[in-house]
Amino acid sequence: MATNPTIGSVQSSTNSNGNGKIRSVRQMIRSGVELLAHDIEAGHPEVLAECLKAMARFFWLSLGNILLISTQRPQSTQVAGFRAWNELGRRVRQGEKGIMIFAPILSQPKPVASQPDADQNASAERVQPETQLLGFRPVRVWDIDQTEGEPADISSTLNTDLADVLTKLMELATSAEIEIQYSDKIAPAKSTSYRGMIRLLSDMQAEETVLALVRELAIQLLYQTQRRSFVTRDVIRTEAQAVVFVVCFALGLMSEPDFIELYQGNLSLFSESLEVIKRTASIILGAISPRDEQQGGN
Repeated sequence: MATNPTIGSVQSSTNSNGNGKIRSVRQMIRSGVELLAHDIEAGHPEVLAECLKAMARFFWLSLGNILLISTQRPQSTQVAGFRAWNELGRRVRQGEKGIMIFAPILSQPKPVASQPDADQNASAERVQPETQLLGFRPVRVWDIDQTEGEPADISSTLNTDLADVLTKLMELATSAEIEIQYSDKIAPAKSTSYRGMIRLLSDMQAEETVLALVRELAIQLLYQTQRRSFVTRDVIRTEAQAVVFVVCFALGLMSEPDFIELYQGNLSLFSESLEVIKRTASIILGAISPRDEQQGGN
């Protein structure tokens, strides 16, 4: 980011109640969105690109944590807590300031004994209640560049074999009840989609097919998303453009996005767009490379 008022602003927000505790996760998300909008209005549209790159690097995290990472240390590539780095043979360098994110607070219920069947001489079984989300707490993580020691790689590893990526994308389309057809009649367009139908131009290279299919899947999934706001076709297509970049940056097919005019003065719509972009990109990337979610807040 060209200017970085974000670090101080985020930290002052976290300490606004005088005892260092977070007032609410949603408030922090809104603060992150406001900071992004402020920087865009100040003539720094590149901050949006950094946010989208953070979505690609940390697609399994919540939007709130992605915003916190991208506004405090946008160049981050791999993050972990103090103890986790130690376990990986690395240590945080002295004087390095951690990145504040949210970690879930989960209940630890005690097993409850079930009642044995009176007609059967069965012993009581221990029934484990489901873990419940109680809230969130602020924690600190550090980027790998803030550490030293043994080589370590804790980033998510995406399968970038394009043939396999195409197979996974096709499976995602099938699970979403989206039919895919190939047709030369759509030329010069490489792809089109409409209400559960995607048409792709025949005989494209694998990379072209991936780009086209991700774009049309994004459009279809975005149209299926329930929204708080009324959105136009242009908004959907702009969001799809952002989703394509997030997915393709994660796959190493794109390094920088084309200009994406996602923020046009409407802060609520901007916030909602970031939410659906992150959610849609996570669905596609999760289908390509499933992994256990490690979300730390919404």
